[in-house]
Amino acid sequence: MSADKNLLSKLAVGDKHGEDSPYFDGWKAYDNNPFHPEHNPQGVIQMGLAENQLCSDLIKEWIKANPQASICTAEGIDGFSDIAVFQDYHGLKQFRQAIAAFMERARGGRAKFEEERVVMSGGATGANETLMFCLADRGDAFLVPTPYYAAFDRDLSWRTGVRLIPVECNSSNNFQVTKQALESAYLNAQETGIKIKGLILANPSNPLGTSLNKETLQTLMDFINDKQIHLVCDEIYAATVFAEPGFISVAEMIQEMDHVNRDLIHIVYSLSKDMGLPGFRVGVVYSYNDTVVTCARRMSSFGLVSSQTQSFLAAMLSDQVFVDNFLKEVSKRVAKRHLVFTEGLKEMGVSCLRSNAGLFVLMDLRQMLRDQTFESEMSLWRIIINKVKINISPGSSFHCSEPGWFRVCFANMDEDTLQIALQRMKNFVVRDKENKNCNNKKRKSFQENLKLSFSSKMYDDHVRSPRLMSPHSPLVRT
Repeated sequence: MSADKNLLSKLAVGDKHGEDSPYFDGWKAYDNNPFHPEHNPQGVIQMGLAENQLCSDLIKEWIKANPQASICTAEGIDGFSDIAVFQDYHGLKQFRQAIAAFMERARGGRAKFEEERVVMSGGATGANETLMFCLADRGDAFLVPTPYYAAFDRDLSWRTGVRLIPVECNSSNNFQVTKQALESAYLNAQETGIKIKGLILANPSNPLGTSLNKETLQTLMDFINDKQIHLVCDEIYAATVFAEPGFISVAEMIQEMDHVNRDLIHIVYSLSKDMGLPGFRVGVVYSYNDTVVTCARRMSSFGLVSSQTQSFLAAMLSDQVFVDNFLKEVSKRVAKRHLVFTEGLKEMGVSCLRSNAGLFVLMDLRQMLRDQTFESEMSLWRIIINKVKINISPGSSFHCSEPGWFRVCFANMDEDTLQIALQRMKNFVVRDKENKNCNNKKRKSFQENLKLSFSSKMYDDHVRSPRLMSPHSPLVRT
């Protein structure tokens, strides 16, 4: 085996991919025993996948009404020869135009996006890695506020060799990143000889389900401008904001902050979450740095979006009536599903971090831990996976600084499956409370019996040994 390993690269035989994380282990548990209402009703329900299946009916309706959008239909076959041939890695012009326009509409039209700065990539995964290759060398580092997307460790570091430095946030202020935390992480890295090249974050946040307010964004942008380091903002949940405060894009902020060096600002986007099209692998690098745009475009040849997909999406995203209706509906439906799920949890006495965006909630199960340790968190997670048969993700897989928080996704299933999941959770929570009450009663009974036994023993000892008693004791007087 060692001889075979010597024939391979360090990357191939290494363990830096991150698949040993509970985040991925939960997926494997689901894959090995997937829930199905008829064929496998006792299987694992997948609530560890942040996928938006709430509006797929709208896309299906549009496809039926617009068969000419696909080159693989009788109505669209005339465009087959033009699309199936080689396409430059810049991408189809109509596709880049449509993506830029969609990014504007998904952000309420408050920010302008130029088609010339749109660079294609194989999903947000490829887009994030491309930016790391463009912005940093092996061994350089990026600051990342915690808790952060579990797969960042793989996406940003595995092949690039870039390091991630956690910026610790906690529940005392709902995990909001502060200037003090940023400065502390930056200074500590410098003192250990680590070169910080930038700050990367997701807004809206995964796993928090919250969007950054204007003051926080200003703080972040002032920080990177002062240090002259990059800001990479992953905005793939921009259109899944369903409550106040609304979403503010970094693209909107730089229009107001003239003093900020635009060459340091980069946005990652995708159609995987807002449109619910992760299988299409459409990611976007949008940079305000001309050199980064040029480099990223050259690198995009390693992960192009197929021209067939580009052509189809260009037609759909250019339909402004459809896009406007879709964006309204996705917000409305995610809000409804969020309410149904959080109210269901509330009824069983389980709370969540207050959120306004995303396809998940950060569920607080700290009261169910045996003790406030990450070992106890993992024990609870294994029970939920193996006994309750629900895949949720423990906070430790997102580098959460406090044990007991779990990310739960609610938009990747139908309503019936969601209700089954809630019932399973309720049964588990009720049993846990009953067991704790029973244990408390046993403990109390034991303590009372121990107290009575101890008192009785003292009485017997006193009777047997009156010389040990106080001379004022009523037993002595007797």
